[in-house]
Formats: sequence, structure tokens, C-alpha cells
Amino acid sequence: PTDNGEVTVLQAGRHEFPFTFQLPETLATSFEGKHGSVRYWVKAKLHRPWSTVKKVKKEFTVIEPIDINTPALLAPQAGAKEKLARAWYCNRGQVSVSAKIDRKGYTPGEVIPIFAEIDNCTSRAVVPKAAIIQTQTFIARGTKKQKKSVVTSIVGDSIAAGKREVWHGRALKIPPVGPSILQCRIIQVEYSLKVCVDIPGTSKLLLELPLVIGTIPLHPFGSRTSSVSSQYSVNLDWLSTIPEQPEAPPEYSTVVSSPEAEQSLAPPCRSELGGILEGPFFAYIQEFRFRPPPLYSEIDPNPSSDTIRPRCMTC
Repeated sequence: PTDNGEVTVLQAGRHEFPFTFQLPETLATSFEGKHGSVRYWVKAKLHRPWSTVKKVKKEFTVIEPIDINTPALLAPQAGAKEKLARAWYCNRGQVSVSAKIDRKGYTPGEVIPIFAEIDNCTSRAVVPKAAIIQTQTFIARGTKKQKKSVVTSIVGDSIAAGKREVWHGRALKIPPVGPSILQCRIIQVEYSLKVCVDIPGTSKLLLELPLVIGTIPLHPFGSRTSSVSSQYSVNLDWLSTIPEQPEAPPEYSTVVSSPEAEQSLAPPCRSELGGILEGPFFAYIQEFRFRPPPLYSEIDPNPSSDTIRPRCMTC
């Protein structure tokens, strides 16, 4: 029956009924996690007299657009940390690390240039590393479960005792990964860049910088004046390149020891950084936008008047 109560009799054969649904603007990205998932599907039912109901279900994917061309995601991220290396209650020296990235928001396939300084004031060699960590948080009935895994990582050269290592934009490429999920009530997917230093005889020195993996890439010159259609040109490269059964990334516990994982990993505030952010290494690079030069014209816009007698220099 139709909405007005009339009954439509369908003849034998194939019949198609097109339909559309308007999706809400705030839908979390489709996701498959260890302790939960975000899935969407359309269900259809066919009721027949004196017969069972036929059902069919078709899944579809939702991608929540995350535009990294916002002030919060274009802001540089920087931090610094230090740690005393101890062995048998003896001070073996101090290791310090400071790092900076040019912005907070990136999209899959981009390269993150890492600027870092590692000072090894201990008596043994240390090894710096950098990694992108994915943190899945599942919330249900007032309890939380988390799963951390390493998305990608790089290993730097060994730093001898008493030496300093400087990374002038060490490249770390983001592999095809799902975007961040930040506004979902029960599932969150967050990313961070961790710079760690392996210190023999003691726990690792860890420095964390927050990351947001978006779907709308950086516009040229960081401009947000592009057309509306380009603002919604979601980058789906990460979705098409993911194999049906991707290889599981390494567990977070294999990279970071458990005592360090329990510590607060929030980046230090400006008062803790002291004068580090004021040095030339951490000077923020401002983006200059030059105005186009004026159009050239053969006609002088300010011609000199012939009626004005030139003044004699001896007068």
C-alpha cells in the first residue's frame, strides 16, 4: 500500500524503486578496531501476504571530512624533555631532546619534517628514534580500553657520549591510515608523533607531539579561499590503498616500556620550555604573501606640468 492507502499490484518481473537518504552532517568515520567498530548499512524489507519477510542489508562507508586548513591544525608543535641516566643509584649524566614540527594537521601520504636536537651528556652512546603512534580508545559503561600501535617509525644514527645530534627536517612519511576520530561518543582514534631516545641501563626518554590525521589536504599557500567543491574534495587515497587484510602494526608495548607508557605524555607548557622556544632553532617560520606588482603603463600617471618654470639652483 502507498501513503494514501491505495494498493499497487506489481506484475511479475523486475521492479526498481529509487530512494535517497540525507545523512546527518556529524557522522563518525567508518572504523574497525580491536574492541569496537563504527559501521553503517541500509536495510530493506519486503513484506508478502502469507509468506515470510525478505530482508537485505547493504553496508556503506562514511568519511567524516577533517579540513587541516584551520588555525588550530596549522599551528606549529614543539616540546622539550630531559632525563637523568642512572645506574646502580649513580648519576651517569643527562640526555635532553627538543623537537618541532611545522603543523599539527597532516593527511596520509604527506611527509612530516622533524626538527630535533638530542644532547647526550652521558658516558654511553644513545640511539634516537621517531614514530607515529595510533591510540584507539573505546568507552562503554563508564570504562575505557585503549590499544596503542606504531604506524611507522624511523631510527637515527647512534650518538656517542658527550655528542649532539641535530635533525634538520628528518623526513617521516605518513602511510595510508584512517583519519582521526575525535567527536565520537564511544570510540576515539588519535595520533601523536613520539621522539624517543634509547638510553642503555635506564628507561627511554619520550617526547610526544600531538597529530591530527585529516582528509582535506593543505591548500596551496595555506589559503582557504578555494571553491566550496574543493573544500569537500576528501582525500580517499588512504581508503583505496588499504589491502583487504592489512598487516597488523607492531604493538605499542614493543616500542615503549610499560613504566613510560603510564606517565603523562602531554607536551610541556611554555614555562617548562624556558628559553628553548626563543632560540633560532625554534623560530617560527612565518608565511609571507606578496601582493602582485602594479600593472605597467606607458602613460605617466603623474606627468610634470609644462607651465611650471624649473627653479634655478643658483636662485
